[in-house]
Formats: sequence, C-alpha cells, structure tokens
Amino acid sequence: MCIVIPMLLRSLLLLCACQVRSKMSDDAGQMLLIYDDPSDHRSLSLDDASSTEESPDGTGLSLEAVNDVIPYIGQRFLTHDAAYDFYSTFAKRCGFSIRRHRTEGKDGVGKGLTRRYFVCHRAGNTPVKTLSEGKPQRNRRSSRCGCQAYLRISKITELGSVEWRVTGFANHHNHDLLEPSQVRFLPAYRSISDADKSRILMFSKTGITVQQMMRLMELEKCVEPGFLPFTEKDVRNLLQSFKKLDPEDENIDFLRMCQSIKEQDPNFKFEFTLDANDKLENIAWSYASSIQAYEIFGDAVVFDTTHRLSAVEMPLGIWVGVNNYGVPCFFGCVLLRDENVRSWSWALQAFTGFMSGKAPQTILTDHNMCLKEAIDGEMPATKHALCIWMVVGKFPSWFNAALGERYNDWKAEFYRLYHLESIEEFELGWRDMVNSFGLHTNRHINNLYASRSLWSLPYLRSHFLAGMTLSGRSKAINAFIQRFLSAQTRLAHFVEQVAVAVDFKDQATEQQTMQQNLQNISLKTGAPMESHAASVLTPFAFSKLQEQLVLAAHYASFQMEDGYLVRHHTKLDGGRKVYWVPQEGIISCSCQLFEFSGFLCRHALRVLSTGNCFQLPDRYLPLRWRRISTSFSKTFRSNADDHGERVQFLQNLVSTLVSESSKSKERLEIATEQTSILLSRIREQPISSLSLRDITSVQRNF
Repeated sequence: MCIVIPMLLRSLLLLCACQVRSKMSDDAGQMLLIYDDPSDHRSLSLDDASSTEESPDGTGLSLEAVNDVIPYIGQRFLTHDAAYDFYSTFAKRCGFSIRRHRTEGKDGVGKGLTRRYFVCHRAGNTPVKTLSEGKPQRNRRSSRCGCQAYLRISKITELGSVEWRVTGFANHHNHDLLEPSQVRFLPAYRSISDADKSRILMFSKTGITVQQMMRLMELEKCVEPGFLPFTEKDVRNLLQSFKKLDPEDENIDFLRMCQSIKEQDPNFKFEFTLDANDKLENIAWSYASSIQAYEIFGDAVVFDTTHRLSAVEMPLGIWVGVNNYGVPCFFGCVLLRDENVRSWSWALQAFTGFMSGKAPQTILTDHNMCLKEAIDGEMPATKHALCIWMVVGKFPSWFNAALGERYNDWKAEFYRLYHLESIEEFELGWRDMVNSFGLHTNRHINNLYASRSLWSLPYLRSHFLAGMTLSGRSKAINAFIQRFLSAQTRLAHFVEQVAVAVDFKDQATEQQTMQQNLQNISLKTGAPMESHAASVLTPFAFSKLQEQLVLAAHYASFQMEDGYLVRHHTKLDGGRKVYWVPQEGIISCSCQLFEFSGFLCRHALRVLSTGNCFQLPDRYLPLRWRRISTSFSKTFRSNADDHGERVQFLQNLVSTLVSESSKSKERLEIATEQTSILLSRIREQPISSLSLRDITSVQRNF
C-alpha cells in the first residue's frame, strides 16, 4: 500500500524536523515523527548487532520529486543504497548521522535481502567486551545511548519491476542533535579523497606539521579554516596507517628505495649490514649535495644521536655542519639496531667512506661512552667534544630537585665559568661554585667535572668549532633536524623524505645567500683591511670579523722582545700576547680566537694595523668563510679537486675585481675594457672538459 502525503503536510513535517534541537532541550522524550506501515510491522531491537549484508551494488535516484526532503511511508527508491543516501542527507540536515543496522530476508533459502533498517548513529547500547588477561584494554567512552530513530525499507516487486519502499520511519531522538557547524565533524561525514591523501603524503615528506598541512589545503581549496571534510585527527590517523606495515617488508622497501635513488643519482651513497637472519641491521646514507658540501664545510661536524625513528624504533644519527653563510648543512644519516661500540664504529666507518676517507677536524656529540670509544678508535686525529646544548638540556632533570630555588643562580654561574678563557680561572671558579652550592657529593657535577676537557671552552679554544657552541647556532641546527624528523611516515619513505627536506633547505639557503649578497655592506672603520675582507668573505663571516676590527681600535699594542702585548686602553696590566712574523705572514694570539672560530681577533688585528698591514694575509681568510657559490660548485662536483679549487680561486678574484673597480670611474673603465678583451680570448678556446649544457647551467647560476 502506498500512502501519499500532501505537499503541505510534508512542508510542515520539514519545519518540525528543523526545530528538533529546540524541542529536545524541553522534552527529550517527546515523539517528533513516527510513521509505520501496519502491513509491514516487525519488532525492532536496536541493541541487536544484526547483519549488515549488502545487496548487489547499485545507485539510483528517488522515484519521487527532488523536493522530497523528509522520509515518509510509501516513498520509493530504485535501490536500498539510494534510500540510504537520501536518509543520510536528511540526517545531516537535522543534526545526526546514520548507520546500516539490520537486514532481513524472506523465509526459505535463496530468497535474498527483502528488508533493511537504517538507524541513528547513537542507536543501541555498547556490548560488554570480554576482558583478556594480560591484554591492555582501551577505556573509550561509547556514544551509543539507545536512540530509537530509524528508517525501514522493504523490497517490493510489481509487474516484474523491483523497488524499495519506506515502510517504517521514526525521528524520535533521546539525545541532543548537533548544530550545522558541529554535525560535519561526525565520522560519517568526514572523508579524505584519494587526491587529498596523495597531497597529505607529499606534504608529510617536506616535514611540515599537520596544522600547516590543514592550512595549506584550506588555502588551496578556498575554504574557511576548519571547513575541510576531515580533521587533524583524520590526517594523523592516515599518516599513522602508513607505519603499520610488516617490518620485514619495510626493510626490503627501504633498500629498494635507496637503490632506486642510486640509479637516478650515481653520486648518492649508502651502506648497510644484515644480521645472521638476513634482516636489516644498520644503514647509512648521504646525498650528492651533502658530500660536495662536506669537502669545504666538513671541518667541524655535529653528530646528533639523541633521536629515534619512531616508525621502526631505531636509534637515528645525523651528521650536520655549518656553511660559509652560517646556515646548517646536512652531511648524512644512519639508522642502527643497537647502540654499542661495534655499531657506532660501523657508522663512523661508513660516513668517512662516503667522504673519501676524510675525517672532520672536530666532531661534537652527546655524552655517550660507547660513541666516545668508537670515535677514539675510528677517528684518532679528530678532536672529540660534547655539544654544550645537549649537556645543558639535561640540567633540569639533574639539578632542579637538588638546588630548588637556587637552580637559576647556579645555572648563571655555570655559564660564566663555561665562557672563561683561562683554564686556571675555570678550575678555581669551579671549586668555588661547588663549595657555594654544596654540590660535593652530586654525581652529575662530578661527571661534568671529569669530562670538562670535552665541553668547557677554556679547554676547547685551540680547536676549530665553527661557532657551533653558540645557542643561536644550536637552535638553527635543531630546527633543521626537526624538519625531517616530523616527516616520519614509513621507513621506506624516510630516505626520500630526508632528501626532500635537504633539498628544501638547500633552496632556502640559496635564497638566504642571495639576500645576504644583495645587502649593502656598511664599512665602519674605513681601514683598507676592512674593505679587503668585505670583498672576500661572505656577509655573515665579514660581520664576525668586522666586530673584531671595530674593537681593535680600543686596544693598545706594546712591542716586547718576543712579540707584542695588547690590552684595552683603559687597563694598566694584563693583556694578550701576539706573535707576528711579517716576512712569513704569520700571526697568532694567546686568546686563540682564530683557531676556535676562523676569524682573527681584535688583538692580532691591532698589531697588523700598527705594523702598516693594509690587507689581511690570505691564510687568515679561510676558504670555508669565503664567497663560494654553492650552485656553481655543485656543477663541477664531478671534476678533480684541483679544478674545483681553481674555480673557487677565480671566483674570489672576480669578487675582488668588482669591489676594487667600483671605487672610481677610472678603475671601472679599465676593468670593463680589460675584462672584455679577456672574455673574447676565453671564448676562442675549445670546450674540452665540460659539456655545453654544463656551461649554460653555470651561466644561469651566475
């Protein structure tokens, strides 16, 4: 039987449905809409977890007009899926969602599906779970509350035509319904399309946060914040699903990914070991750009081993340095199964193998005795030091409880001792600090003192650290590392994700380099040494040297039998000893700033100025701080080392040429004329070692 409801009544029913929210607050038990076809009446128990068997797939439109917005008895659909979609749309408009509940068939075998029930998402009650001993249980609150709202459809065959008709409908809810701004957050209305999944995976490889992913996709889709069809939790669950794979398959995929990168870029390098069961034990890798950067900036390296790759719960080691513009640069990665001497030794061997056997002058690490032993064995000529920011990061857990309110005062005293220049002053100050704060029996203080030669600046000033003990530098390195740590999804993708993060960093570095080079350098002293240094060093490096040049004017120098004594003009005693051999262009100072940072100190600069030196000796303008175009040197990375050095030397000459020529009109005219003649002669020479494509690429970089 088909009951046709007049259009006016349907409009009134829609109005009632839209007012459900206000009515529910007054009387949650009131029956809002209940219709039932007595000819098809069946009992309905919403607590029953019945079958959700589906009929063959098929989608159709309602046979009624498109302005049917409320279900009614006798409403017809071509398929039960079309009925489900219609009821789902109605539910979303009213403030709830639905789920398929019960399916029923006629008596007898092979009769098929004849009746379906669709219910409110809060229908029924949560079944009691059987507790398993030793197995953790999730104590998650259920949203089910026994709601009785439902829609029943039955399969009708007339004159050989099959359709589904509404035979029961109740819109009675015993819970509050959601506002339009809230209902879209129900799981039934949240979904991530395949295109969005691919986009999210691509974003994850760049290392951006989930919040940043959401904001980017909102901008791309031109929707207001919070109006995407999925939430941050959905994105996190999606990323987590990529990790739930078989570890053995992951290892195979990881090695395949490395081999694939190797086939695309022969300069990519990786090494790995397998255990007795042919399972991945250790793996290390480095990219072509990293190897090229290490040739110049690998004198001081941070080996950060404080992180773990959560996808596989393996210790992660990262080699990082600083380039000539003061920007962190990536050198390599290693994943280890164990953290013992044998594993660390293998990691160091693999790394030096990538770098053609070249070990750094200085390597900074966390306090790890196994790693220290491995460094002593594999890099005997390398100075091992501890990263001060890794040490200080443990202070709250070490000393907060012991010192209480005096913790900040003690930390300030620690930093004062750390920055002292004299070992004697440090030793005396440390003894006084221990007495003052009563730390004689504190094991952490005793361990710090025992390892003082590895972290205290008075003991490290004779070793080159490239300024990586500065707090600002440590923050930049940590931010760089966190970029690709936050990109973790699958192990097989991690090597690719690190590559994306490194490439992103390289591009950002190129932009920073360009911005620095475009800045007008302000000369503060007017001294020829200053203008000469400005033409050779990068703006970052020059700013460090310029600080010393400005301070040098405040110092007085006194010639002694064995050198010079330099002290501040307001001091009557003390000072630094400077040794200068003009004939050989050698100068050194007892403060050891050049050995520590690569920049001459104010004391040495004062002696050079007094001795009528108008240009800094070439050896005190280290190549690692000079203006070297990273993109230019990348083009020539496959050539011999001597060729690369000559290219860098030529680039320094060009930089000096431009600087000197711009000082007067006459100089500029001579430089332009002579350079044009030289360029014509160069173009007459044949191209032998480089292809035309390489030459074009170099020209674009310039």
